[in-house]
Amino acid sequence: MRHALRLLASPSNLGSSPGLNPAPLALLPPIPLYRRLLRAQRKFLDTEKRVLGDGYVKSEFRAHRNVENPIHIVGFLKEWQMYAQQVEGDSWRGDKLDSEKIDKMSDQQMGQLYELMQAIQKKGRGVPDDEI
Repeated sequence: MRHALRLLASPSNLGSSPGLNPAPLALLPPIPLYRRLLRAQRKFLDTEKRVLGDGYVKSEFRAHRNVENPIHIVGFLKEWQMYAQQVEGDSWRGDKLDSEKIDKMSDQQMGQLYELMQAIQKKGRGVPDDEI
């Protein structure tokens, strides 16, 4: 009898909407996340992108070393973990930034994004590094 009931039971999606995202993964602590980022970039990116990415990861983690606001820390770790998942899954190629994320950026972050865009465009045109 139990066996028959088990066969009739099936998971239900009652109370959930069809567009819900899967449950997010638990956040990694900063040091393991930092190591994962560097390993992922070493494994999945070509040399030029890896050098650029490694420098950026190192400077961002160094700049956020003494942050004490827990909301800021969680947001920082969450975004970097999502980046690591994208690099490992190769789903970032050809992707565009969300307009919501751009709207949330500070003026300083927008300036950094613009400088990054210029550096990438100059690399694409073959401009030497000393002119960048």
